Amino acid sequence: MICFSMRTLSVGFLLLLSIWSMCVRADSGKIRQKRAWIIDSFTIEEEYTGSLPYKIGKVELDRSYLVNYILHGQGVDQDPMNILSIDKSGFVLVHGRLDYETGPKILHSTFEARNESNNELDTKLGLEIKILDINDNAPTFQKSIYEVTVDESHDQGKELLTVLASDQDDSSTDNGTFVFTIKSVTPKTDNVEFYIQQQKESGTIYFKGCLDYEKAQKYTILLEAKDKGEKIQLSSTSTLIINISDNNNNLPEFSGKTGPGKVKERETGVEVLRLQVTDKDVRGSKAWKAKYTIHEDKKKIFKIETDPVTNEGILTVVKQTDYEEQTNHNLSISVQNEIPYFSCKIKNKVPNAMWVLDKIPQSSEISAGNLYNRIPVTIYVEDVNDPPVFIPPVKHVVVMENIDVGTSLTTFTAKDMDGSHVNTFKFVKGEDIDKWITIDAKTGKVSTIKILDRESPFVKNATYTATLYAVDEGVPPLTGTGTLVIHLNDQNDNVPILEKNVVTICIDKEPTLVNITAVDLDFPPYGSPFYYELLGDVKDKWRVEPAHGTTVSLVKEKHVYSGHHLLQIKISDQQGLYSIQNLTVTVCDCSLTPNCHVRMVSHARMGPVAAWMVILAILILTAMCLVSLAVPCKEEKKMIMMDDGLGHLITTNTENPGTDCTVSSSKGIHKTDVNGIKATKNVNSSQKVTKQTVMYKGQQAVSQTPSSLYNEQMFNRSTYRNSTRRSYRKNVQQSSARSSVRSNYSFKINASYLGENLAGLINQKVLALQTRDEEHGIYEPHCYTDEGQPMARDELDAISISEDDFHPDMLKNLDSRFCQLATISRPDLMKR
Repeated sequence: MICFSMRTLSVGFLLLLSIWSMCVRADSGKIRQKRAWIIDSFTIEEEYTGSLPYKIGKVELDRSYLVNYILHGQGVDQDPMNILSIDKSGFVLVHGRLDYETGPKILHSTFEARNESNNELDTKLGLEIKILDINDNAPTFQKSIYEVTVDESHDQGKELLTVLASDQDDSSTDNGTFVFTIKSVTPKTDNVEFYIQQQKESGTIYFKGCLDYEKAQKYTILLEAKDKGEKIQLSSTSTLIINISDNNNNLPEFSGKTGPGKVKERETGVEVLRLQVTDKDVRGSKAWKAKYTIHEDKKKIFKIETDPVTNEGILTVVKQTDYEEQTNHNLSISVQNEIPYFSCKIKNKVPNAMWVLDKIPQSSEISAGNLYNRIPVTIYVEDVNDPPVFIPPVKHVVVMENIDVGTSLTTFTAKDMDGSHVNTFKFVKGEDIDKWITIDAKTGKVSTIKILDRESPFVKNATYTATLYAVDEGVPPLTGTGTLVIHLNDQNDNVPILEKNVVTICIDKEPTLVNITAVDLDFPPYGSPFYYELLGDVKDKWRVEPAHGTTVSLVKEKHVYSGHHLLQIKISDQQGLYSIQNLTVTVCDCSLTPNCHVRMVSHARMGPVAAWMVILAILILTAMCLVSLAVPCKEEKKMIMMDDGLGHLITTNTENPGTDCTVSSSKGIHKTDVNGIKATKNVNSSQKVTKQTVMYKGQQAVSQTPSSLYNEQMFNRSTYRNSTRRSYRKNVQQSSARSSVRSNYSFKINASYLGENLAGLINQKVLALQTRDEEHGIYEPHCYTDEGQPMARDELDAISISEDDFHPDMLKNLDSRFCQLATISRPDLMKR
């Protein structure tokens, strides 16, 4: 820098230019803008430590008249304000301290000189005042502590970490320029040397040699950044922590083995040997964990696993051994670690260059493979009692079903694997779920003890499987297992039957039809298609179309009236074996009630409300009977007297009104022999039933027309009637527990007999409404009621009338008109 006071010639030149410009303006009468000249010779050193204010320079003007000096701009009336000023003599003064790092590096201001007499502008100059930097800041690291983890297999000359630092001083001077150095390394080991390379404001740390976890697990390095200040050098430090992670630079070595070293033949899943190893690497790390390999085990009889806690190799037998084949197994076992092995050793420390190393890279498995330890192992096999073996273990036989009991199927043979020439075992039958066979304990001959039925539920896919055992006399006794698979050929020993024996059909002026299907358990050619034939008086009423097939159509002619009809169908298979099936057909008028055949079934199932209504009606009827019994008998009614002079109720078994008719039923069983095959068929037997229709909570007994209409038809009504009566009596007994009758005389009556007679009266009324005589054929049949098909169970609640509370003396007060009722209700008491 050149001081302003030493540049007199420049100032004079500037003043001449200024005077000349004023003259030109005076002569021309025009106002002209003066050019501002910039003088950059002022400097201020930051952080000035002397007294304030102090002078940094003077502006001199050679004038014959007095002028006033004025400053404007940065440092005066602009930030930083009130730092600069100028006195009357032209000296520039500094009133405050400036910071190079936080404030502007150059202050731009304007100098003006004005005539003191008229205040006219005389001179206007631009001033630049430069702030000079001093070394007042030390270089600073980005972090006070750096930490990094590297593997001990890290190669020398490979970057470990890069550190950053910065200096707020002027980077163009030595005050803002710094260098990195490593001040110390802890601990000091002979296997490694750290160094740093600098790139401007960053430094990268490297090392020479071999890292070794066993010598040092951590290095602490003190780094320094120091500037090049001329008067004073400033510096700062940072700590670098390098953690060394262990790697597999130590081979595992076998140190011993424990265990029996032997196994019993056929024994599996047992531990036979434990192998111990030592490893200098960190316990629990992948470099320490052992991995064992079995050699010379072609049949894969053994496996070896590593104990995660002790690092031992556990040798286990996984396949059965046979003493007769091999008495011992010679193996060899090698050990290595879960991660590959590597090695690094120093051969020569070269100054100012990379050291010469002897190193096995970690990826070089081939070069390290011959270093792995291997030891021989011998496992001995102990002889034990062997079970007999079936030869062959599975036998298949093919026979016809229904063969005679005692037929020989096959003979099993077995062998004693212990080498004995004499069989010391016996045959025993194992699983025979349907008990079809038996086996001779000595010879192994298998025979039948039961008729073999291909249609048995225990036969799957026409095969029946049984299990046989051969048990030796060893200690303990051992068992061999054989399997017998019986394949059954089919015979025609089943007749076709209807899949459904209840169908519905709509009445119409034209013939209508419904599909019927038969099934036969036999295989073709003993099964479908079938031949269908309607039996009985069905001309112009019913027919089957076609007569041959599995599913055919039952056609109803237009003359058939609505109601329930019982048909007999003869169904024959392809070999002529047949059965006679009962088919119940319900005919209803669908034109009056759409889907009536569906509604008949749904209506037959009473809901809870209907059930309670029926129960309530029964209870009311029972109560009325009880009340009528409680009325005093009229005196003029006299009992019929016997010879002994004592009065008795007259015994009668007459059941009126009502008529009986004979209906054929399929009670009998007839066996027919077709082609030497026994088949069972239904034959007709008559049973006497009462002609009536009864409806109990969905249970229906179909009313019968005269016997001539259903000649030779098979229908068993008595079974249904008996079940209906039993259910009715049970329901009456259950419901009675919830009701009682209060009167002068409290007693109860067994309602089972009463219920049957009431049901008979109701049946007669219903039968009278439903019966249609063909002689009155001028009227078309009309369905007044349709109760649907009989249900498989009763749903009426029972009315229970306890017999224990009945007193025989009550019968003495009955009028003669109740004699018949008492006889029906309690015949056992009336006989006394």
